[in-house]
This record gives sequence, C-alpha cells and structure tokens, in this order.
Amino acid sequence: MTRVLLTGFAPFEGESTNPSWQAVRAAAADPPPGLKVSAVELPCVYGVSIVVLRAAIEETRPDIVVCAGQAGGRPDITVERLAINLDDARIPDAAGAEPIDEPIVPGGPAAYFSTLPVKACVAAVRAAGLPASVSHTAGTFVCNHVFYGLAHLIATELPGLRGGFVHVPYAPEQVVDRAQPSLPVTAVTRALCEIAVTAAHTHTDIRAAGGTTH
Repeated sequence: MTRVLLTGFAPFEGESTNPSWQAVRAAAADPPPGLKVSAVELPCVYGVSIVVLRAAIEETRPDIVVCAGQAGGRPDITVERLAINLDDARIPDAAGAEPIDEPIVPGGPAAYFSTLPVKACVAAVRAAGLPASVSHTAGTFVCNHVFYGLAHLIATELPGLRGGFVHVPYAPEQVVDRAQPSLPVTAVTRALCEIAVTAAHTHTDIRAAGGTTH
C-alpha cells in the first residue's frame, strides 16, 4: 500500500476552524482503497510548522506528502506548483511572528517545483465534479513556508519522497457574514482523496494548459 501523509493547519487569524485540517482528518479516517493515510495538524507558526512536519514524516515514513492549507477568497481547490524561499508576512502567525523579506532557508534555492503531478491532480478533481485549478503562487505566509520546507527536505535529504501543497477555500460556516466563496468540507475531503490517489498512481504529469496571463 502507498503510504500518504496529509497535513492541515490549525485555525489562525481569529477563526475557530480551519477546513484544511477538517478535510485532512476526514480523509485519513476513511482513506481511498490502496492507500494508508496518516494525518497531522500543523501549527500556523513559522519555523515550528516545519519541525512538526519533519517529525510526522520521520514517524510515518510516507511515500507521498500532501500538505493542505486554507486560502480564504479562492473559489476552488488549487494545487500549488511552486514554493518560493521567502517569508513576508502580511499578518502575524499564531505565535505573533511577522517576518518580512526573510529567506526560509538561508542560501537555499530561490524556488522549488512541486514533485506531485500537479496538472493530473487538477484534472482528477475536476473529473470528480469539483472545481480545481493550478496555482503558481502559494503566497508568502505559513503555507508557502511549509511547502518550501517540505520541498527542501525532499531535495536535500529524502529524494525518494514526493510531495506538494494544496490550498482549499473557506468552509461555508466561515462565510456566513461575509461575501466570500466556500466549499463544504466533504467536497474538500473528496478532492484531497482524488489528489492522493492520483499522486500514488501518476509519476509523469499530463501535458495540459494550466498557465495564466497575469
């Protein structure tokens, strides 16, 4: 069986929930056939989040890691293509840290590509009847921090591991009083399962348009 580690984040910026963790936890509780799925909740904290991720990888020894995070305002499941070596916080993290223009890994590469089949994952989510797209920026907050940390770990220490990052929209209960797009956690859970299955069975990405004009 393919071992998959899924990660989600604890709530941040005053929210009482985080759909990334809700969906990851649900996917691990009822995994797709052929996959052994573990789930871990990461703190929305620079530095510590990567330490927790590394510990989870050492404990579960996965073949694939799919990290997920909340992207409030995005309308669909967005599979990230690129992690950049930059922390530049618009808001403080859960521990109050607010780094500006700092490298995640001093001297590390400017960026890493995901080692997941990004476009195949997007196609699989769409085939399941859910909205999805390729994203070329994971931001500069803790989500990108974790994505880059994972990619650097793969590049420097664990070349047999494959991994990447997925952003998910708000859950409906988070947008009751504001006009923002959302997706039910059940839909996000299904999307993450589709991504995990696709990653497990696809080592060469499909060739399909996924770029943007701006």
